[in-house]
Amino acid sequence: MRIRWASLCVLLACKPEPESFVFPSPDASPSWWAEGPSVSFSGDALWEQCVFLNGDEEADLGHHNLVLPYRGQMVMPWAKESGEGGVSLFDVSDPCGPVKMGETLSSSMRETHAMGFVHLREGEANAGDWAVTTSMDGVEFWDLSDSANPEVVSVLGLPGVLYPDAYARVVLSLSWQYPWLYVGAADNGIYVVDATNPRQPEVVSHFTLDVPLRVGGVFARGDRLFVSAAEGREALFLDLQDPAEPQLVPGARFTVLNGNGIPREFYHANWVGDLALFTIKEDGGGLVVYDVANEQNPQHLGGLSTEYGNGGYVFYDEGLAFLGDSLEGMIIDLEEVTEPVISGSAVLFGDVDTFTPYGNIAVLSVDEEGVKGEASSVLAWTEEPDTTAPELMSTRPLDGAVDVAPSTCIGMSFNEFIEPSSVFSGSIRLVVDDEERGVDAWGSAQENTAFLCPKAPLEADTRYRVEIQASGVMDINANRFETTQSFSFTTQGAWD
Repeated sequence: MRIRWASLCVLLACKPEPESFVFPSPDASPSWWAEGPSVSFSGDALWEQCVFLNGDEEADLGHHNLVLPYRGQMVMPWAKESGEGGVSLFDVSDPCGPVKMGETLSSSMRETHAMGFVHLREGEANAGDWAVTTSMDGVEFWDLSDSANPEVVSVLGLPGVLYPDAYARVVLSLSWQYPWLYVGAADNGIYVVDATNPRQPEVVSHFTLDVPLRVGGVFARGDRLFVSAAEGREALFLDLQDPAEPQLVPGARFTVLNGNGIPREFYHANWVGDLALFTIKEDGGGLVVYDVANEQNPQHLGGLSTEYGNGGYVFYDEGLAFLGDSLEGMIIDLEEVTEPVISGSAVLFGDVDTFTPYGNIAVLSVDEEGVKGEASSVLAWTEEPDTTAPELMSTRPLDGAVDVAPSTCIGMSFNEFIEPSSVFSGSIRLVVDDEERGVDAWGSAQENTAFLCPKAPLEADTRYRVEIQASGVMDINANRFETTQSFSFTTQGAWD
């Protein structure tokens, strides 16, 4: 007969039963500073660039990366590959008439192709609005609590990270599953940072592979970290059940092949739902799509080649891939994933590295060879503002998983960018399944992924239920998740 240690302990009166956490309302996310894009466009206005986004008039030298949502404002990091830049925040409710709401320069910031965000609620330690970007020597943390005056609060140097080598020794990506920050640092491997207090982040471990891989993209989701090479042919999964000590998932390292079964070098990647998206590098650009639901047996699904392109970065929005392909930005329709098709494209002078979806608009950005003052442009790609709710695509741990480590975090992948401040213990709830007892956890988000990390280790041999609440998680346009969905997992047993 199996007796759970927690139940036995109650019988023996050796410790008090844990109190149940009282969840805030699902819609108790903080007030917005602005609205998402809320203007309709006529058909003849689509794909026409209507305005340029710029940072500081003197300091912004035309090296831009991506744009991301935070509390209704568009956050735009900009910095040269060699360093020095800033972060600008815009009200883009009228996308062709953006209003700059705040901006701060940073001499230590380096080009940033990924940002993580967390809103820590009033009453929590380190309450406020936080973001993380890339720096010359590692990463740097920003306080966005006053959106008119964003502030750099700490710069964390990482061993071995240095410039001027743009690929071998620098930080190329990051993923902030609060409080754990995973930093992809090229030939240096992956650094794990405890960023519970963004003002005092600490490196807690350093992961390297016995067979080297130049780490490009890192994408956390609960108990897994997807890692893609930088300008390479391989990708792999790491186990994050102990968030501070990543471990290679056996048999989960694979070579990316094109449709003819030939290894294909790619520039960067993304992981959304069960899909891994790889941007083809040189000798023509385009996209390769893999099904990685079975991480030890990933399957090539399809691809699309461009004759003169050279892949940059890729994002996903409601069945569409938004690809920077150097000569142009394009939208690739993945409805028939075995035969993707280009549904539209646009050109901006310079190396188009990113084409970021943002409601019914998208932002083209070049990170070199651009025209000063014209490094990011806004265009409408569909007529009406987004009114569809975000949809859940996949979870980690998987529904029904067993032997999950009590230290694990929880990750949920959605079909579009998520508003980070809408992810908290209220919109997404962790419950001891057979007791209906609430568990307090931190919420955070990055692009399509929402994170929930318990504030204390979970109980052993216990079934937990995760509930994504209706009217909670929001997208860029404040469309809220429509119908409560749940999944469950069971932690490792500690007593037989």
